[in-house]
Amino acid sequence: MTITRWDPFREAVSLQNRVNSLFRDLNAGNGEADPMAAASFTPAVDIYEDANKVVLKLEVPGIEEKDLNVSVENHTLTVKGERKFEAEEKEQNFHRIERRYGSFYRAFTLPSTVDTENVAASYNAGVLKLELTKKPEAQPKQIKISMAA
Repeated sequence: MTITRWDPFREAVSLQNRVNSLFRDLNAGNGEADPMAAASFTPAVDIYEDANKVVLKLEVPGIEEKDLNVSVENHTLTVKGERKFEAEEKEQNFHRIERRYGSFYRAFTLPSTVDTENVAASYNAGVLKLELTKKPEAQPKQIKISMAA
């Protein structure tokens, strides 16, 4: 016989996850035009900037590059994608399915200092990295100080 540590919050967290999933499914099926309402999951994102660029890193493991779509329009960066369920495995054979499958949609408003014509995207180890360079006039300039005679 194995001894299992009792966690009083395990059932509460499980119930909360099921209720959240139920509301997500209800929102997705109501025919709304809002892409966020129909999204199955929302990938985590890190955003940082330095003097020359703004960088976004989105966690999208299990999604192939061909299933990702990145676009910029009117200073809005949009990232869409889809994680597909493996068809070769029958759902009845699973003991637990915790990963989220389906489509996602993220939109980010870009500052006016970003050059929307110069965006670089790379994908490595399940992380989508987007680098947006800043316009030359938005980058810091070094001013040389001369000695007055």
